[in-house]
Amino acid sequence: MFCIKQKTISVLEKYFTGNTFTYRQIIAIILPLLIDQAFVSGFGMINAAMISSSGVAAISAVNMVDSLNVFLLNIFIAIATGGTVVVAQYKGVENHEMVSKAASQSITLIAILSVFVSVLIIVFRLPTLNLLFGKAEEAVYQNASLYLLGSCISYPFFAITEAVCGALRGVAQTRAAMALSLVKNILWVLLNVLFVLILDMGVMGIVYSMNISRVTSMICAFVYLVKYNESIRFKLKSLLQFSFSIQKKILFIGIPFAMEQMFFNGGKILTQTFIVSLGTYSMTVNAIGSSLLMLIQIGANALSLSVVTVVGQCMGRRDIEDARKYIKSFLGAASVLILLNLAVIFPLMPLLVRMFQPPGEIVPVIYQVVLMAGIAEPILWPISFITPSALRAAGDSKYTSVASLLSMWLFRVVLGYILGIILHFGIAGVWAAMIFEWGVRGVIFMLRFRGNKWCCHRLID
Repeated sequence: MFCIKQKTISVLEKYFTGNTFTYRQIIAIILPLLIDQAFVSGFGMINAAMISSSGVAAISAVNMVDSLNVFLLNIFIAIATGGTVVVAQYKGVENHEMVSKAASQSITLIAILSVFVSVLIIVFRLPTLNLLFGKAEEAVYQNASLYLLGSCISYPFFAITEAVCGALRGVAQTRAAMALSLVKNILWVLLNVLFVLILDMGVMGIVYSMNISRVTSMICAFVYLVKYNESIRFKLKSLLQFSFSIQKKILFIGIPFAMEQMFFNGGKILTQTFIVSLGTYSMTVNAIGSSLLMLIQIGANALSLSVVTVVGQCMGRRDIEDARKYIKSFLGAASVLILLNLAVIFPLMPLLVRMFQPPGEIVPVIYQVVLMAGIAEPILWPISFITPSALRAAGDSKYTSVASLLSMWLFRVVLGYILGIILHFGIAGVWAAMIFEWGVRGVIFMLRFRGNKWCCHRLID
């Protein structure tokens, strides 16, 4: 046992200890995010299973609207990531005053943006649904309209909480970010049990639980920042003190990433319209398959978030060698974690699928798409998603954005339409195109990482 422990420590020292962080500090950053992602994915799956109890129309509507929600929420996450990068780089040079200012400006930017987007979508809700999902069945459409309205109301609460969590990750306080996330998600699940399962309120119950949980987490975020956090030294009045120089730095990362997310998730929405045209059963397969995929990606997603903090602080110190070392180590660790998740999840697949109560005729298709993705993920997912997160943390945001949107639209969207619709492979064809796009993204970003252009950017003075 002692020998195994020593070998483990030796491996961690070799791959995760550098000038900027020790392996213990890296673990302290990763572990809360890993726990958070496990809960988020688990709760997401539980919520999806509870929604499925309201019928195929309900789960299809929620999944359909969530493709638009992801599109919009990722814009806020992108700006928050800009805040994370700037906060992390100032933290890297121990400029505490600018850490506080960067965090405040990030929250202000996201608050303004989220309110604007929320009002815009509410006003144009019905035309948006008609444009994107007009071919859906009437029951699905009615549920989708209600769910979108409730989602829009919650956007500012979600966005502000995400901005706070982004700032906390920037100063490596991932435990606090995890706690805020857990408050939101645990409350969401508990309220769904009440409103959806016990009171049988269907989609309306989901709307209530979503908004209550997001408002609560936002209040907790502000209470923590004002009363308990010492690293950021946040004051509410600082939200009204605009600093355009800091906002420019945040937007230098945030806008390209937001554009990337808009085009990337816009591609997902267009793909969703393909799936809608394939029928409600295909929509259900996609919804359940996506939930199972989230479980497989738990560890890798945690590393994708962690690498922003780690590389951001390395670049603040201008320690390129450390940044390269950590990126390589994170890629290897992500592949290992995906393999471990697959080893646990695949034997449990029959049980997990039954949780969603799908019609018997689509169960083999669910197995097929998840198996396809699972085989490819250990190799393709880390290089296609962790690498661009690392490059973005170094300031290489324009390149990552352009590369991501081109690969998405040229391969996932176009190829998905060809395989799924024209060649009649259905939902399996759409998923095959997604997997192929992972590979294209991965090759593009690894070629960039092997060069030197990604580390030539400097955000802070």
